[in-house]
Amino acid sequence: MLKLMYITNEPEVAQIADEAGVDRVWIDLEVNGKEERQKNLDTVKSKHQISDIRKIRGVLKNAELIVRVNPMFEESEKEINEVIEYGAQIVMLPFFKTVQEVKEFIKIVNGRAKVCLLCETPEAVECIDEILRQKGIDEIHIGLNDLHLGYKKKFMFELLTDGTVEMLCNKFKKAGIKYGFGGIARAGEGTLKSEYIIAEHYRLGSTIAILSRSFCNTNIIKDSKKIKELFETGVKDIRNIETEVQAYTSEQYQTNKEKIKEQVNIIINSIEG
Repeated sequence: MLKLMYITNEPEVAQIADEAGVDRVWIDLEVNGKEERQKNLDTVKSKHQISDIRKIRGVLKNAELIVRVNPMFEESEKEINEVIEYGAQIVMLPFFKTVQEVKEFIKIVNGRAKVCLLCETPEAVECIDEILRQKGIDEIHIGLNDLHLGYKKKFMFELLTDGTVEMLCNKFKKAGIKYGFGGIARAGEGTLKSEYIIAEHYRLGSTIAILSRSFCNTNIIKDSKKIKELFETGVKDIRNIETEVQAYTSEQYQTNKEKIKEQVNIIINSIEG
């Protein structure tokens, strides 16, 4: 089954997600350069603090705690050390562009937590073969938001239909590194329906996915009973879809891939129109 991740710094929400079967709770410390890169997009721009790590770690019984730090900068060593000291089990490096940044990140983490790379720049894709030769990478996630901006695409899931995601997944698989991509909404929802995306995760051998903000938007929904209900039904529905797509034949996966291409083209045409 996919390892499902959910971004929150609210202990009550983290506990609900954990109990509902979410595999990872995600604290997001990345601020450097993000507003500028995504200023015209309706994307998640968190305002989490390092102090949130202990609060969230304290309520988790089953889920792992993943923390996204800032891209490498002059204070990276201090930030990464604090994040690990506060209880991060997985540390994610976003928006890297060079092999040297990855080397430095792995060196600082030094085996004290799992290393997760967020591949989301064209420059990272260019040098991905050399990056994959580095020791100490536990997993890689493909960040479709920033990567599609970097390639000047109109819609982030174009990277599923132009071969970019498949090419990267094949390289990760060959290197023996776990990987994932993008986010998924609730069953039957999403600009590109989550059923299509889940099936594509399985076709490509992906094992990690983010639950999108629309899965349970706690900026809008405040009632804890409603949040609990959304998580319990939402995770269960995703697991049911997974059980179904696990049994797909190669022909069914190919048909799903073609449906994604068709739907992405419709979405792009509506954006251009």
